[in-house]
Amino acid sequence: MRHALEPDHLAAVSTLVTGERSSWTAAWLGACWGVGHTGTVFVAGAALVVLRAEMPASVDRVFEAAVALLLIGFGVRAMLQAFVRESVDGGRPQTPVAHVHVGGVALARRPLLVGAVHGLAGSGALTALVIATLPTTAARLTYLAVFGLGSIAGMAMLSGVLGWPLARMGHRVSVTRAISLCVGVVSTSLGVYWGYPLLAALL
Repeated sequence: MRHALEPDHLAAVSTLVTGERSSWTAAWLGACWGVGHTGTVFVAGAALVVLRAEMPASVDRVFEAAVALLLIGFGVRAMLQAFVRESVDGGRPQTPVAHVHVGGVALARRPLLVGAVHGLAGSGALTALVIATLPTTAARLTYLAVFGLGSIAGMAMLSGVLGWPLARMGHRVSVTRAISLCVGVVSTSLGVYWGYPLLAALL
């Protein structure tokens, strides 16, 4: 659950829930992020555990660079929304969240994708830690599964908390614009700060 508080996770999810008018919807978006994160962490981690291998450093840098680009992209999107956001009372209705179906569950597409990319970026370091500290394959896979469940719960609760004040201030256009602008600036700055050395190393 503490993993949900990583700065890049906070920045990414903040840009996703800024426009929501319900803390429940925000929590659901956070849970979708957690599902995407858990899926790639477990699949990639399980493969590395079974093969007793490590994530190649070059591949890990590619995934981390992808996270940085997502942070920049969603940050710019949030800043643009700050200037076009309309009031709930007099503006156009909110666009429905695009989703995909997994079994009988509808999951929001954007946070699912962002969570999946974050999971790929962190799976190498997590798996290396698990292999170094736990003695058996079963224990390692169990750790990855429980870690994933914790990140889903942590991000859902965090997003719900972030969504609570947004739901109550959503009718105040100036406030929502200011929040979108601040979140966008932070996300973009963090993406540039982390992404520049990674992209320089790749190039």
